Amino acid sequence: MSNTRTSPRRHALRIVAGLGLLAALAACAGPPPQISNPYAGQRPSASVRMSEVQAAYYASGSTGQGMLFFRDRSHPFSIEGVGVGGFGASTIDAYGEVYNLRELSMFPGQYDQGRVGFAVGNISGGEMWLQNDAGVVMHLHAQREGVMLSLGADKIVITLR
Repeated sequence: MSNTRTSPRRHALRIVAGLGLLAALAACAGPPPQISNPYAGQRPSASVRMSEVQAAYYASGSTGQGMLFFRDRSHPFSIEGVGVGGFGASTIDAYGEVYNLRELSMFPGQYDQGRVGFAVGNISGGEMWLQNDAGVVMHLHAQREGVMLSLGADKIVITLR
């Protein structure tokens, strides 16, 4: 009598093999496409640095923390998010510019995020654009580690601590 069910070990091996294939394809694909910057030439209102952990298997989830540098002061914040698109897991260290921030109270809230990028080990590339309901826009340059192909959209919530 043959068992047609896949064992948990065999299923895990298939996932690892799939991640390896995805990593090889991402490495061969070259750098991700660059998204044009509609704020080119404008002076940013502030800057940010953040660290995030992201996992995706069609749907994605992320959590992290960061620091907003606004008007000569540092403001710590936390990040929680969910989204669609991508495959794998990675850590993200990002830095970037913040536009349209006139007062600190405009910064926290829900942001829509468009992302494109990849990670294979410590070789990565990509950028992210985020915008909240108050019109605050962040343009982030991301360094990732892990195995991840990222192309999708997220909703993230930023909370000042």
